[in-house]
Amino acid sequence: MTKIAIVDDHILFRRGLAIIINSFSEYKIILEASNGKEFLNNLSPGNLPSIVLLDITMPEMNGYETARWLFTHYPSIKVLALSMLNDERAIIKMLKNGAKGYILKDSEPQELRAALDSIDTKGIYLNDLMCSNIIHCMNNQFEEDQELFKRKTELTERENEFLKRVCSDMSYKQIADSMFLSPRTIDGYRDALFQKLNVSTRIGLVLYAIRNDIVSI
Repeated sequence: MTKIAIVDDHILFRRGLAIIINSFSEYKIILEASNGKEFLNNLSPGNLPSIVLLDITMPEMNGYETARWLFTHYPSIKVLALSMLNDERAIIKMLKNGAKGYILKDSEPQELRAALDSIDTKGIYLNDLMCSNIIHCMNNQFEEDQELFKRKTELTERENEFLKRVCSDMSYKQIADSMFLSPRTIDGYRDALFQKLNVSTRIGLVLYAIRNDIVSI
């Protein structure tokens, strides 16, 4: 029997879900809780669940915090996020915090069974909801990377030369002397790059230069 825990602050929903899961011959509910704090307080190291069905929006300790705590302290416990939120940010955040799957509360019992079976045997459950949101997130990241590349290509030759010197131990006065420019002009380069690259310190300029292969370390 695979041991299951349910953490959800809606008692009627939780009890109904427990009845459904207990009707599956391979699964058994061993723990119910209304929030993450109550769940952790009642978690027994000698009788750990294999899978936790975890709501996201709960009082005292929400699903994000609970999933992250479990991933740190009991990584063998697999989290199946259970929520009404069909939201890309919620899905990605739960996955980043260690969840192995994500289904909506209005899913059919057959999908719940499929999710439990997949997590129990494969360690992960990927449905259309998760795949579409992950792909959308990756596309957004690609667009952000493209924008970053565009910013890089828009730097002038002198700005790139200035950035390379910023990554040295030279002071701004020494950089001005080496580029045969006035300190005021160098300050102008610096302030323009702060705005263009959305950074506010010399360290930010250095990190940008390293990440974009303007200098190597």
